[in-house]
Amino acid sequence: MSSEIPEFKKVQYGFTAHLRDPDHISAPDDIEDRRMEIYRGLLYRNIQNFISSAFPVLRKLYNEDDWHRMVRHFFANHESTSPYFRDISREFLDYLQNEREPQPEDPAFINELAYYEWIEIYLTHADIEPDMSNIDPDGDLMQGRPVLSPLTDLRGYNFPVHKIKPDFQPEQAGRQPIFLMVYRDSQYKIGFMELNPLTASLVEQIKVDSLKTGRQLLKEIAETLQHPDPDAVYRGGEQALKQLRAKDILLGTKLQKSDSLS
Repeated sequence: MSSEIPEFKKVQYGFTAHLRDPDHISAPDDIEDRRMEIYRGLLYRNIQNFISSAFPVLRKLYNEDDWHRMVRHFFANHESTSPYFRDISREFLDYLQNEREPQPEDPAFINELAYYEWIEIYLTHADIEPDMSNIDPDGDLMQGRPVLSPLTDLRGYNFPVHKIKPDFQPEQAGRQPIFLMVYRDSQYKIGFMELNPLTASLVEQIKVDSLKTGRQLLKEIAETLQHPDPDAVYRGGEQALKQLRAKDILLGTKLQKSDSLS
């Protein structure tokens, strides 16, 4: 079987290669440049506008030339894994994290800020609905086993990405990580919440150990911290659990088998 590429595919490859990188790849000879310019402008503007909308804070940190140079490089060089337009933001994030060589104009927090902006888009459009069939939304969060919503993202950041703007661009990472929770509530609204280290640790424990009650998890945290007043950890932890449930970050408690059969 011949492995030679059909002529029509060669034409397609040449056509699209030029559209992606018109500064370095010539247009097909038999297509009028005026027509090519329409395609060049249309495709690039669509991509650029989508990325600017997806990463509005990041966009404001770059001047016109630097921004368009970055988007052009992404458009010309990144091989997308998804054919869907809605996934461009994820592809751009992948480009920043894995392909882009740091440039003088890039802020030190570029990857963290881009992720923080992207996760809002992801949770907004995620086709996920929590399964409440085995969950008691009003269950006792200390005596029961808390259930974390799948529509949440907790991450420790080295930079205060939730505060960054053109006139606030820290150059050095903080001494301690900043724990930020991004979530989608039952009304399909995106929320943002800064967690203290104890609450962040509690959420992580709920995520990795779904068999323990809230009190058991807090007991482990108090022992790990060697806290002199475990009751203070319990009180603070219980308040945090209730606050997380009020925001739909926690869905409730997992029903026991006897409860689900009754």
